[in-house]
Amino acid sequence: MISRSLIVAEARDWIGTPYRHQASLKGVGCDCLGLVRGVWRGVIGAEPERAPAYAPDWAEAGGVEALADAAARHLVAIERDAFGDGDVLLFRWRAGLPAKHAAIVTAADKIVHAHDGAAVAEVALAPWWRRRIAYAFRFPGIED
Repeated sequence: MISRSLIVAEARDWIGTPYRHQASLKGVGCDCLGLVRGVWRGVIGAEPERAPAYAPDWAEAGGVEALADAAARHLVAIERDAFGDGDVLLFRWRAGLPAKHAAIVTAADKIVHAHDGAAVAEVALAPWWRRRIAYAFRFPGIED
């Protein structure tokens, strides 16, 4: 059984991990995808697929919803505004661009995420973030 509180606790345990592109090691370094991958390993186990190498501008260069497609293969898609604690949100920086940033919801108004130039942090899910939500997903097997 996977609980929302377990996911939130695992996400918060990553707070302070330095940003490192393509990394996924708690306390050592991660990017936003690495954070979600690390939380998956912490609450579910082995990752279901290996993340391919990707450049910082991969979303703009490819123009496809690669992050959302990968999430849909392993997470449960939910309505964009129906998220709760422990769910994964994907954001797009601008309209017309693919989603390329991920975060984990820790409360109705907070997320944990890894952002270039900063350590993993818990921040307010302010209107700026809410306007950019492109997709929402739930970890499989959650027992509410």
